[in-house]
Amino acid sequence: MSLASRGYALNILSLGAFALVSGVCFAQEVQNQSWGHQAKFGIDAVKAWSIVKNKCQDSGVVVAVIDTGIDMNHPDLKNSLWVNQKELNGRAGIDDDGNGFIDDTNGWDFVTHTGKLVDTHGHGSHIAGIIGAKAGSSAGYNGVCPGVKIMSLRYYNEKASGLENLKNTVRAIEFAVKNGANIINYSGGGAEFSSAEMMALKTAEEKGILVVAAAGNERSNADVNLYFPAAYDLNNMLSVTAINQVGQVLPSSNWGVRKVQIAAPGNSILSTLPGGSYGYMTGTSQATAFVSGIAALMLSSKRGLSVADLKSKITASATKYSQLIGKTQFGAAANAYAAVESVTNAQKQIVLPAPSVQPASRSFAAASKNPASVGSKKLLKNKKKHNAKKGARN
Repeated sequence: MSLASRGYALNILSLGAFALVSGVCFAQEVQNQSWGHQAKFGIDAVKAWSIVKNKCQDSGVVVAVIDTGIDMNHPDLKNSLWVNQKELNGRAGIDDDGNGFIDDTNGWDFVTHTGKLVDTHGHGSHIAGIIGAKAGSSAGYNGVCPGVKIMSLRYYNEKASGLENLKNTVRAIEFAVKNGANIINYSGGGAEFSSAEMMALKTAEEKGILVVAAAGNERSNADVNLYFPAAYDLNNMLSVTAINQVGQVLPSSNWGVRKVQIAAPGNSILSTLPGGSYGYMTGTSQATAFVSGIAALMLSSKRGLSVADLKSKITASATKYSQLIGKTQFGAAANAYAAVESVTNAQKQIVLPAPSVQPASRSFAAASKNPASVGSKKLLKNKKKHNAKKGARN
């Protein structure tokens, strides 16, 4: 496959709609429809929040979301934006922090070359919402780590070539590394190895940045048919596949016991969309965002955790399911509560001296440099049902 073919497919599935009649109804629908947050085959976020939810917003943790942009004015996203203080308090039209980008107050759009962030597709806003949305009202939506700071970096242009999208990906990774990201969420990819992309991710590894990447939506064994960047052999990479409401890997999702470490919810996931809306998407993109959110929860609970700490605790605390054996490296799905508890319990333990004698281990997840989501989007806005645009990006 040539670089020019890099893109991601957005396959439309049929989902039942529901009507909204009031804000209270919407709040109840959020609770009922956000199965990925729940304990049964979800990440058990509600219990994790009892430990760390209110720490996310003020933790200083930054998650770079390399995607299609973000709706900066969404009531549940506007308070979760990363802020470049030097640019915020600087002069308009001047590169106040000297990083090579003018007025990059909340991130950067590598398609339009501006700090004015938009999301004309919806995928980026959906991913950002899963990770860090903070409900702007009683009728809003909370992501996994509500209020964690999202550095939005738009790389994807559906009118550009796959090569240009790949170049934008590399630029976005470099921006995240240089500007203080702790976690990079990348829900895109493709079948082509890129030395420039790998080197950018290697630099992220050297800086102690965890990269959570989508395993891909190509119905394929990722151990045989490599999907990048998830397939790079770097210690800071964590590859994620998607499961449904009964813990099964989605038919559309890639799997692999070597190249896919863990699973997370990815079927019919409710989250934020542009225009103050909400809706559903399906794919390894969404699963990846859940795991990025868990990593953000852990860092919010205990700053200073290394990439090795994050990866080992996320995988060791994951819930094992028989249906995931042979599908992921650990045969397990991410569990936010267990992961956060593993961090907080470690903080409470008393460390004893060692004994003197010790006894003798890139569509957004489809074939492309695009977001890896497959599924339908149903927009919910002003308490009414709207139809999302349907289409495919290649």
